[in-house]
Amino acid sequence: MSSIREVIKKRILVLDGAMGTMLQRYNFTEADFRGDRFKDYPSSLKGNNDLLSLTQPNAIADVHRKYFEAGADIVETNTFSGTTIAMADYEMEDLVYELNFESAKIAKYVASEFTNKNPEKPRFVAGSIGPTNRTASLSPDVNRPDFRAVTFDELRIAYKQQVEALIDGGVDLLLVETIFDTLNAKAALFAIEEVKEEQNIDIPIMVSGTITDASGRTLSGQTVEAFLTSISHVPLLSVGFNCALGAKQLQPYLKRLSSQTDFYTSAHPNAGLPNAFGEYDQTPEEMKNLIEAYLKDDLINIIGGCCGTNPEHIKAIAQVVKNYKPRQIKQLA
Repeated sequence: MSSIREVIKKRILVLDGAMGTMLQRYNFTEADFRGDRFKDYPSSLKGNNDLLSLTQPNAIADVHRKYFEAGADIVETNTFSGTTIAMADYEMEDLVYELNFESAKIAKYVASEFTNKNPEKPRFVAGSIGPTNRTASLSPDVNRPDFRAVTFDELRIAYKQQVEALIDGGVDLLLVETIFDTLNAKAALFAIEEVKEEQNIDIPIMVSGTITDASGRTLSGQTVEAFLTSISHVPLLSVGFNCALGAKQLQPYLKRLSSQTDFYTSAHPNAGLPNAFGEYDQTPEEMKNLIEAYLKDDLINIIGGCCGTNPEHIKAIAQVVKNYKPRQIKQLA
């Protein structure tokens, strides 16, 4: 199979859309989240989407399948909260390896199905590595600005366990995403480099930050340029942005990013901004037209969707990218 490093030179790659948005369609109950295995678990488990890889694996596979059918080249594993730090909310720290391993296996199985049917269009699996629910740069206590809820080393250890499980499960690349605190991301990248060295492997890495609002900064206060500088010491496949903003709001920051990096660039924006009810109502056609502006400006190598996006959005995006060539970069030494 062609490696993603070869394919990305030839065409714009399409990433999948939101896993959470799709899972909401199932209206899973507490009992569904628990399944037979966890029916007597002492904690409430509803909302732990990562757990569904163990209790509702067919649903997870079905979501991946729908995104591939829509035209996605890459799907993300169902592991956005797959660290001991995030799983502490559900008292499921001991399950982290299994959650990541099984999620990767499910996604890889479905990807192989599609690749075997059409080897000319290989499908890839990105191990999704979320930001955790703690921040290493900021205090959660306004009265104690020096306090930190987590240390760099705690993050590194947690991310390393997740990375090892994702790789063992067969992912093709790793995606450190929705970065609101670059120090958290640096811990993840440090962990990845550790695993790469220990296992003597070279797995591609995508990094995707989050511009939180019209200030044009991440939650921890970095501009586009500062964010890029902070992570550019790592040999990345791509750098980009996702979440928080819709395609229209994200475009100026993507322009700044793409003009200043020799990495490939990615974006998976939300389906617009949430309405008064917290819902995303941007149509696939509307989002496609906004994404086409990225393509006309030669901003992008990987494009997909975040909150509120579904296979209909990804299908519209996949159709329009066929008409454009990928952003050209200077090849890194």
